[in-house]
Amino acid sequence: MKKTVKDIDLKGKKVLMRADFNVPLNEDGVITDDTRIQAALPTIKYILDQGASLILMSHLGRPKNEPDPKFSLLPVAKRLSEVLGTEVVFNDDGEVVGQVTKDAAAALKPGQILLLQNTRFRPEEKKNEPSFAKELASLGDVFVEDAFGSSHRAHASTAGVADYLPAVSGFLIQKELDFIGGALEDPKRPFVAILGGSKVSDKIGVINNLLEKVDSLIVGGGMAFTFLKAQGYEIGTSLLEEDKIDLAKELLAKAEAKGVKLLLPIDVVVAPEFKADAPATNVKVDAIPADQMGLDIGVETQKLFADTIKGAKTVIWNGPMGVFEFPEFAKGTVAVAKAMAESDAVTIIGGGDSAAAVKQLGFEDGMSHISTGGGASLEFMEGKVLPGIDVLENK
Repeated sequence: MKKTVKDIDLKGKKVLMRADFNVPLNEDGVITDDTRIQAALPTIKYILDQGASLILMSHLGRPKNEPDPKFSLLPVAKRLSEVLGTEVVFNDDGEVVGQVTKDAAAALKPGQILLLQNTRFRPEEKKNEPSFAKELASLGDVFVEDAFGSSHRAHASTAGVADYLPAVSGFLIQKELDFIGGALEDPKRPFVAILGGSKVSDKIGVINNLLEKVDSLIVGGGMAFTFLKAQGYEIGTSLLEEDKIDLAKELLAKAEAKGVKLLLPIDVVVAPEFKADAPATNVKVDAIPADQMGLDIGVETQKLFADTIKGAKTVIWNGPMGVFEFPEFAKGTVAVAKAMAESDAVTIIGGGDSAAAVKQLGFEDGMSHISTGGGASLEFMEGKVLPGIDVLENK
């Protein structure tokens, strides 16, 4: 168990907090989705309520290790000021921890907030160089890590600063650990995992880890066709990782040996080309035409997967069932999302495309937990150590 903000005295302290404000911006630099900002608010408000001052840091986008106005955190400072109803001090400091920032941090009084400029404006950030970590740490008395979406990266602002300050988690990280960690360590059973997306290669570690833990594993999306090919089916022009067929066979055998029910599509929706308006046909998996590609799970598969979800007590999902960007090929993803939203199980969405799909389809409120970190939640599900969490103090 990791210590949280509730396990440490914050009164009168300057708290350095790593948040995930990597929000989408339009061409005019306006935030188009402030979900990540909203997700940080419970920790921010708690810290301020404890009589501390707060120094926030985050990255945004992928600047080339130098200041770039396109990736300034100024829009985040403005939005934070609006939602908190209080001024968030922000300096356009290309050094991130230049003199202007040091002075602003030193002048902070309890209840006040400073947001640093994009940490990736410094090349030392991604290299996790101690010199930069030390500069950041010099601004505060305590480090609070609450950027789950960046916790799988060992950067100066996510892991390095913990070498110089007492380090605890915020509420967002605690929630991720409780839900995803809880599901992996001590799930209510039956425990069902659903994996989709395009490639088996992206999810090998996750599949291997989940086969040790789940009762049923559902595989959909483009990656299902490599498994179907491994079972001897002809898959037409569907997505195939030729070099992963033997691995798929091994995983099918491992599932059988472990007594895990590995469910693959029994029918699919095919089309002659990868286009939103391509004519769609529902066919059994043993009747995929040679000149057609599978772009979604079929009607019978939707029912099979939904029934499995309805019988579960814990469900974790990562990756869409088809090309959900095209309405005609989003029906499988909709069916899975709907079944999860209507289920009484603990339902966890593992970030990334699945989280985007659930929000887009309006099923957000029906889920127990939607992870804020795509890559981080995948690595967590894989059983990997996340550097940004590993550095936090244990209870």
